[in-house]
Amino acid sequence: MPLRHSQRVFLALALMLVWLAIIPSPNVVASATTSFRQVVPEELKLTSEPGAPGASAIILYREVNRDDRGLTAHEDDYFRIKILTEEGRKYGDVEIPFFGKGANIVNIHARTIKPDGSIVDFDGKPFTKTVVKAHGLKYLAKTLSLPAVQPGCIIEYFYTIDLPEYQIVDSRWILSNELFTKAGDFSLNPYTSSYENWRLSWLWRNMPPGQPEPKEGPDHIIRLHVTNVPAFPIEDFMPPENEVKARVDFTYSLEAIDPNVEHFWQTFGKKSTGSLESFVGKPKALEQAVAQTVSPNDPPEVKLRKLYARVQQMRNTSYELEKTAEEQQRTKQKEATTAEGVWKRGYGNGSDLTWLYLGLVRAAGFEAYGMLVAERADYFFDPRMEQSDRVRSNLVVVKLNGKNIYCDPGAAFTPFGLLPWAETWVQGLQLDKKDSTWIPSLQLAADQARTERKARVTLSETGDLEGKLTVTFTGLEAAEHRREEMHADDAARKTYLEDLVKDSVPAACEVKLTNQPDWKSTEPPLVAEFDFKVPGWASAAGRRVMFPAGLFGAHEKHVFDHDTRVHAIYFPYPYSVTDDIDIKVPDGWKVTSLPQGQEDSRRVVTYSLMSTNNNGTLHFARSLSVDFVILEAKYYSALRNYYQRIKTGDDEQIVLEPGAARAGK
Repeated sequence: MPLRHSQRVFLALALMLVWLAIIPSPNVVASATTSFRQVVPEELKLTSEPGAPGASAIILYREVNRDDRGLTAHEDDYFRIKILTEEGRKYGDVEIPFFGKGANIVNIHARTIKPDGSIVDFDGKPFTKTVVKAHGLKYLAKTLSLPAVQPGCIIEYFYTIDLPEYQIVDSRWILSNELFTKAGDFSLNPYTSSYENWRLSWLWRNMPPGQPEPKEGPDHIIRLHVTNVPAFPIEDFMPPENEVKARVDFTYSLEAIDPNVEHFWQTFGKKSTGSLESFVGKPKALEQAVAQTVSPNDPPEVKLRKLYARVQQMRNTSYELEKTAEEQQRTKQKEATTAEGVWKRGYGNGSDLTWLYLGLVRAAGFEAYGMLVAERADYFFDPRMEQSDRVRSNLVVVKLNGKNIYCDPGAAFTPFGLLPWAETWVQGLQLDKKDSTWIPSLQLAADQARTERKARVTLSETGDLEGKLTVTFTGLEAAEHRREEMHADDAARKTYLEDLVKDSVPAACEVKLTNQPDWKSTEPPLVAEFDFKVPGWASAAGRRVMFPAGLFGAHEKHVFDHDTRVHAIYFPYPYSVTDDIDIKVPDGWKVTSLPQGQEDSRRVVTYSLMSTNNNGTLHFARSLSVDFVILEAKYYSALRNYYQRIKTGDDEQIVLEPGAARAGK
């Protein structure tokens, strides 16, 4: 769970000091971009770019000015884009991403410069939308459509990102873009404090050859000028984009850079352990809480599960909807400083609840440790880099029968023994009074994130499939869906589940949710039942009727279509999908051809499809298991070939011969 309060670790303590210390200087002048750059005739005449042959558009100029001073850090971004072809007109639909949590996009200005030099200003109103990517990943974006966009024109826009108040937010420059960048300027005016001696370091990654290094000027502003930055290819199932793009990362620290990385983390671990132990306290303080929750005769794992469930039943403020300032004032209380205080109060944020669980299991007699990890949702973490600000999610490691059990009850709906996917397959710093060490976090297996579909349908003489469908989400899949829809109403949840089914069928279908799924529990699977119909699933071919074997194979139908691959293949987490389908064919119809069964098991992907005919009821058993997180690009060809076989298997045809009456028609 992300750490939310200052007491949890040394880093957060330091950040709290900063929040209290920030006082805007009277001579600080905002550096926001306030006007467009002058139009250059040569840019209007440009028809192609040697550095990006065949490109539909290029970035002529880009500017990023980040200012971390004052109460609110902000960043000014500027884009000037040349539209070269008809396809390039799509870049006139601008999407500016941001991630909420106090951040916002303001001061948006945009215009189109026609090939003849005339200007059409954007006078519409940008609107905010939620952009959803694979596996539920989502972010907010301000969107706008520029007017009069056509080949030969130039579009340009600038905006300001207002970052959360009283916070030092990660600074970084992302240099790569989907489009070739002809030139760009970047600057950072770093945060300083008269109360604390903050130091700034920076590191550049994946830089194109020939680009200079960022330099600090006499005014202490860091600057970088780049030219001819190659276009960044976007590929399906790639690592987080910003992780593999050319970028410069900035890190603030109250301590000097330690030339000994191991010593740096030992120091950080020691201070973090001190903060943690102060919060958790002595086991005796929570013995009564344990006695109220478990029985002395419970087996060890049962005790751990009962304590876990009890903590998850408590109010978790990390997942509550944002309150108005007035509501916050009415409910404002002094935050708990100990695990015992959280227990007595009956609620806490996700970080508090996770550390409370640590205190409870210790009070129950278990050996257990706190662990800090860096989530991998947006960036990967390397312990060789002294970026303690990245290590801000906490979990509990319990030793049981010689094995580690990883627990994060502060993460809503996460079952016992599992973690949110962004906390898995990473290195975590296990905190210990003697010696904090880096150890692997939980490595999920495909069967810990399962989707099971069971369909009982009938094929009509007109080729329609109709019947009942039950979809069961288990483990991490259930947790992800429950978190995704935890604040939605029944109507939105219904639409959400129906859309999941529609997206899995490679044809238009009709889906209606018929039950009330359990959205509030953690351990039980999430079960959804539907009335299900696929009109025209079977098609006539002369005197025969045919339909494909893969009823739910839409997700695999267009995966890895491209011949080549640049980036590694990356799935947020391993998963498995199984389909159990019965199709009753009309009386008197004859099954003349069924696909040959196939089962192809590899180290990282397993696929099988079996079909049988049982007195006019066709049974299909299909399974797909993806059991890896990241795979080097050099293995892409083999993986692509494997997915081609999956598509071929799903497309295999079942051939039926209708009865005499149907054949006559």
